Amino acid sequence: MKHLDLIVITGLSGSGKSTAIDALEDAGYFCVDNMPTSLVPKFLELRSGVGSEVQKIALGMDLRQRDFVERFHAVFEEIRREGYRPKLLFFEASEEVLLKRYSETRRHHPFSKEGNLLKGIREEREKLQGLKPFADRIIDTSHYTVHELKEIMTQLAYRNMPSERMRIGVISFGFKYGVPLESDLLMDVRFIPNPYFIPELKKLDGRDERVRTFVLRWPETHGFMDRFGSMLDYLIPFYEKEGKAYLSIAVGCTGGRHRSVTVARELHRRLEAEGREVSLTHRDLELS
Repeated sequence: MKHLDLIVITGLSGSGKSTAIDALEDAGYFCVDNMPTSLVPKFLELRSGVGSEVQKIALGMDLRQRDFVERFHAVFEEIRREGYRPKLLFFEASEEVLLKRYSETRRHHPFSKEGNLLKGIREEREKLQGLKPFADRIIDTSHYTVHELKEIMTQLAYRNMPSERMRIGVISFGFKYGVPLESDLLMDVRFIPNPYFIPELKKLDGRDERVRTFVLRWPETHGFMDRFGSMLDYLIPFYEKEGKAYLSIAVGCTGGRHRSVTVARELHRRLEAEGREVSLTHRDLELS
């Protein structure tokens, strides 16, 4: 059997196939939407011939290709003989939900002739009905939100695979130089007493033990670290569940030299002690 995780997504227009493909792409799959049926064997042959490192592929295939249903069984029997084991996911939704979705988005249904949307939905369902018995999984998205569907696809993508943990980046910065645009969570620690106004600490930075001692001596610093740490303990599992690959946490003070550096280092130490994959950057340390 070929060592390739191959997922084929098909089903009704408006049932969430594009959302599913986007979620698989975020999970590390190489995705091709609207793949012509007849090109699948050649596509897999080319991938194998060049020794590709791509081991996870998702193909979106449906009635946008006129010969999809007619050619499907022959083509997939051919690639199975070659040792591939594709998983077929069939997406559907109720007529009421599909009508609502098309009404809200004002998209054109590929089978709605002369503006008769309901007739188009029923015609497409009938044409695809013969594929459902061959699906490895039928996913009815009638009662799923976009986020819930993405979560289902993320769980499916990582099932029976080693877990790829979310990476976390901690950034210290100075507000005087602007907020990091890449930050997902941003904390302002300018409420902590400023070492800048202590003559013997002014020229040092948050990496120095004397500055660290000063910043951490205040009850408000400890209260903040405990509460922010608890908030991260609560939030991070939800970000991981969503399938987020990278979380950027920015900690800012006035110049990005003293307080934010110390707090970012403490935060980095805490997350690292929890076994998380975390990096630390002091963006403005040399600017102040």
